[in-house]
Amino acid sequence: MLLGNNLDTLWAARAGARLSQPVAAFPSPDSLLAPLQPSVSGADVVLLNIEGAIGEGPAPSKCRPGSTTCYAFRQPIEVASALSRFADPAQVVANVANNHALDAGPEGWYATIGHLAEAGIEATGNDTLPTLVVSPSGRDTVAVLGFSTFRAGIDARDLPGVRRHVARAFANHRRVVVSVHMGAEGRDAQRTSDAPEMFLGENRGNPVEFARVATESGAALVIGHGPHVLRAAEWRGDALVFYSLGNLLTYGPFNQREPNNRGGIACAAIDEAGRVSGAAFHPTVQRSPGLVSFDPSGRGSFLVDSLSGLDFPESGARVGADGIVGRGH
Repeated sequence: MLLGNNLDTLWAARAGARLSQPVAAFPSPDSLLAPLQPSVSGADVVLLNIEGAIGEGPAPSKCRPGSTTCYAFRQPIEVASALSRFADPAQVVANVANNHALDAGPEGWYATIGHLAEAGIEATGNDTLPTLVVSPSGRDTVAVLGFSTFRAGIDARDLPGVRRHVARAFANHRRVVVSVHMGAEGRDAQRTSDAPEMFLGENRGNPVEFARVATESGAALVIGHGPHVLRAAEWRGDALVFYSLGNLLTYGPFNQREPNNRGGIACAAIDEAGRVSGAAFHPTVQRSPGLVSFDPSGRGSFLVDSLSGLDFPESGARVGADGIVGRGH
C-alpha cells in the first residue's frame, strides 16, 4: 500500500505531463481505497503491507544524488486513519517489515508505528513476538508475524530463527499468519525459485525454503509481497502460501506498467486447529498513477493459477474464474 508520497511530490507533475492531465499528489486516501472495500467487508482481520513510512516533516535523505534505482516513500499521516476506516469493523494489521519501511530513517519508522497505533491499527514486523489480534467477536485470536530480508523486520533468511519464532507463536495460538517481504522484483521475477533470489546485488532469500520452514513450524497462511508482481500459490498440507500478491494500491512514483499493475486480495478462513478451511483470490488492476479497481477480465487469477501449475506441479493451488482457491494441479 502506498497512498501518496510526501518525500517526492515532483512525481505528480511528471505523471501529469505523461498522461496529459492534472494528477493530484495527495487525493483523499478514502477515495483511493473505496474500490477495494467490497472485498474486505465481513472480514475479521485485514493484513496490509505498508510500503513506506507514514509521517510528515524533515527526514534524512535515503537516496544518493543521481540514483536511478533508489526510491524513498512516505505517506501523509491521514493515511493511517483512512486505512482503519477502510476495513471497519475488522481489525487492521499493518506490516512494517520491508525495504521501504525505513525510508524516513529509524525515527520515521517508529513514528509510522505510532501513527498506526493512534488510528487503532496493529503493527507487525517490528518484533520477534507475534502481534496478537482479537477478532471483533472476541472469540478468536490470530497471531501475526512479519519477516523481511531488510533491516526492518525479522530476517527471513535466518531459517532457525524463523522456525523458532513461528513455533513459539503456534504453541500459544493456533491461528498463525506470516507476512514476508522477500524475493527478486519486477517483470522478470514472476517465477518462484527454490533457491536464493538476487536483486540489485542483494540476497533476497529463498522464498520456497522460507515457506517450508514457516508452515512446518505452524503457520497456516504465508503472504508474500516483495516481488511486486503476482506469483504462484501453493498448498503445503493444510497451509496456504501466496508467494507474492503483486501491487495492490501504489499511488505515487511506482512502476504500474504490465505486469506490475496486477495485484489481488487473498481471503482465507482459518479454523481453530490452525488449518485453512477455505480461500479466495480477488484480482485487481491499477491504471497510472495508481487508481485501483477489481479486474473484470480475471487476468490476475489466471496468472496465479498458471504460475502455480508451472512452479509447483504437485502442490500448486488452483484459482478458478470465480476466485475460489482449490487444489489439484
